Amino acid sequence: MSPTIIRLVTDWFWFKEIGFENIFTTILVTKIILAFVIGFIAFALIYLNLKIASRLTKNRPIPVQPGEKRGTEIPLNIGEQIDNFLFPFSLVIGFLTGLVGTANWQTVLQYLNSTSFNILDPIFGRDISFYFFNLPFLQMVIGFLLWIIFISLIGSVLIYFSRGGYFFFKEKIPKIHISLLLFFLFLIFAVETYLIKIPNLLYSTTGPFTGASYTDIHATLPILKILTLILLTGAVVSIINIFRKDNRPLFLIVGLYLAVSILGGWLYPVILQKFIVEPNELIKESPYILNNIAATQKAFKLDEVEEHDLSGETTLTLEDIRNNEATIKNVRLWDREPLLDTFGQVQEIRTYYDFISIDNDRYQINGEYRQIMLSPRELNSESLPHRTFINERLTFTHGFGLTLGPVNEMTKEGLPVLFIKDLPPISTTESLKITRPEIYFGELSSDYVFVKTKAKEFDYPFGEENVFSDYQGDGGVSIDSLSRKALFAIRFKELKILLSDDITAQSRVMYYRNINERVKRVLPFLELDQDPYLVITENGELKWIYDTYTISSLYPYSQRVGASAETKGINYIRNAVKVVINAYDGKMKFYISDPEDPLIQTYSKIFKETFLPLEEMPEDLRRHLRYPEDIFGLQTALYTIYHMEQVQIFYNKEDQWQVSVIAEGIGDPMMRHIIMKLPGKTKEEFILMIPFTPQGKDNLAAWMVARSDGENYGKLMVYRFPKQRLVFGPKQIINRINQNPEISQQISLWDQRGSEVNLGPLLVIPIEESLLYVRPLYLRAEGGKIPELKRVIVAYENQIAMEETLEESLNQIFAVGEEKLPELDFEEKEIPSPSQQNLISQAKNHFQRALQAQKDGNWALYGQEIEKLGQILDQLR
Repeated sequence: MSPTIIRLVTDWFWFKEIGFENIFTTILVTKIILAFVIGFIAFALIYLNLKIASRLTKNRPIPVQPGEKRGTEIPLNIGEQIDNFLFPFSLVIGFLTGLVGTANWQTVLQYLNSTSFNILDPIFGRDISFYFFNLPFLQMVIGFLLWIIFISLIGSVLIYFSRGGYFFFKEKIPKIHISLLLFFLFLIFAVETYLIKIPNLLYSTTGPFTGASYTDIHATLPILKILTLILLTGAVVSIINIFRKDNRPLFLIVGLYLAVSILGGWLYPVILQKFIVEPNELIKESPYILNNIAATQKAFKLDEVEEHDLSGETTLTLEDIRNNEATIKNVRLWDREPLLDTFGQVQEIRTYYDFISIDNDRYQINGEYRQIMLSPRELNSESLPHRTFINERLTFTHGFGLTLGPVNEMTKEGLPVLFIKDLPPISTTESLKITRPEIYFGELSSDYVFVKTKAKEFDYPFGEENVFSDYQGDGGVSIDSLSRKALFAIRFKELKILLSDDITAQSRVMYYRNINERVKRVLPFLELDQDPYLVITENGELKWIYDTYTISSLYPYSQRVGASAETKGINYIRNAVKVVINAYDGKMKFYISDPEDPLIQTYSKIFKETFLPLEEMPEDLRRHLRYPEDIFGLQTALYTIYHMEQVQIFYNKEDQWQVSVIAEGIGDPMMRHIIMKLPGKTKEEFILMIPFTPQGKDNLAAWMVARSDGENYGKLMVYRFPKQRLVFGPKQIINRINQNPEISQQISLWDQRGSEVNLGPLLVIPIEESLLYVRPLYLRAEGGKIPELKRVIVAYENQIAMEETLEESLNQIFAVGEEKLPELDFEEKEIPSPSQQNLISQAKNHFQRALQAQKDGNWALYGQEIEKLGQILDQLR
């Protein structure tokens, strides 16, 4: 069997194991049908035309070469040998055409299952679904037809020339054949011009925006209609040409088409644009600018943004700080980079464990709504000290546990407080527990592994010993026969799979373990977010949540973003599906998070029973849904311009904003998930927030949030400051911090002592209708790798304070006399010491192993484990 067939068969095993074989079969069957239908049509039409050309000239006299007499002519061997190549040539072209056609499986399925947008385009009055589903299908069909006609026409002409040369001017039957081919060519070009080129005007970029401009509508559109009539006339002339002795009308039509294309399609629009539109651009383009604004807002859901005006006159007091205690308790002092460095040094435990990402989320901790950051401890097989087949594929199969802590607490040494840490994972709070810490599927997992083998799987190191276990789930593809072992040995190019006695009929193989690759494999038609995140469920399982998007570049008049030489960019996006992946068995479920999206409705028709309504997601997972940064980044970038809805203001860019930056040339670090109470609301919530400044200015103009909690999920809100009031922006605050003499002196002192000072990201914290700025300061010893949180800088209007804690900095600014903000109370319980935690964990492991031995009837092992349990309990006493 070829490697392609092997991969296809083993992929079928995989799709069947995860329960989505309908996706596999739907795509595969569609590709096979397309390959056969398109390939057969291409082969049949090309072969028919070439055969006709060959048959019509087969028995005609061989032409006399100039200077030769009849009987001494030189035979044209090329013409005589053509018949031998017609069938294989047509077959190869048909096969290649069918092969190319399989790439259009998505276009065909979308066309057959299209969903209406119930929105009409402003120029032609077509439903937007025409541009998403019908137009690509028409382009595909017309493209293949043009390809077939071109090959047939060129091939026929070559055959006629090889057997006589002047057929078209002298002989009747060949002329009929070529004229008919030209008839279909003109007809298809006419259809393409009318059904493809005219609708594509709505993606034009000739004006100052995306979409049909004044010139497109008043110059290009009429010319395209004229060209359509010329091409239809050409089709009629091709038929008339059969009955004429000369071909002059055909040449006249071609000449007329070229003249109108050049003079009308190029010169006339240029003149109109230069002398009519540009001197009066605002007046001429106004209705089309409005079309662009409306379409862009609709395509990126900016039309649903709730706008609120802030008075800008609120002065914060200590009482305001107290009233927003939950916001203050969740100020994000620990950021991704320093936290990742710290976790890597104090929690990786062994070199083959890696923390590769930090996930931001929120949990109820001891009855309080707390923002946390967690990082899964994944296994990096490339870092194993002894890399063998058994170690990499059978023994070291999974990561183990995670590290989790609040975003704003630190120890006396300046290190992050951890609610979950160590191996096995120990929780310091009853609110969080992990019952299934093994991570077989993650962001780092990429290689295939075997479970339920005779070899024990490594769980985690424990002192001088290692703890091993057996896989208890049903993840992975079953290897229940020798033939399957052989198939996987071929697929993974590893003979040891076939020869290994450790791999039995009960064993299972896990592949596509990287969650990015896993989701792409099963949902190739969706775009993936860049930041999947791990969630602890109520029963202690670990599950990944992966945001996916439906995207398109086909929304008429909508502004395209991300365009380059290789891609058109996109002008439509929806956060359509939330993918949930079990880190233990790899099982996936797909929940529709935007049921109004016509694209996901279409995919739901194509792949029936694949997508579930969001209401069916377990409540403990729904509490952790968050609005993703990727789509919010696109929306905020566009909103800087498309919040202007009046044509004149939009055209002149009078009120254009920009996403806040802290320094020239440095990208946006300001987007943050935070817990805060929005102005006018009574309860704190988890939001994604970003500030805006006016274009070319540093003061703050507005800030925008995306809500994530409960029924408010996905709602976008923008809060605007009055233009007549100066509100310091992030860059101005950074400059003020840098210029503060006390802060500069302290940083210089640390630098002189050999310590490395790292200033964290500037945090914008809305309180009531005003803003606080908070910036953590980290200190790293010379040559050290662990950053310590040493100071917290707080800025409010003209006041700046730098103290050891956030509360002290706030008191420095807001305290009045003896009235101060107390130290924040986090309702923490007494935590066992690390040595006690290790002993408790050992006792738990021995107890579980004793129970398992009892179930298995292994009384010798049961006695050993009970004895070890007693010894540990004695130590705890």
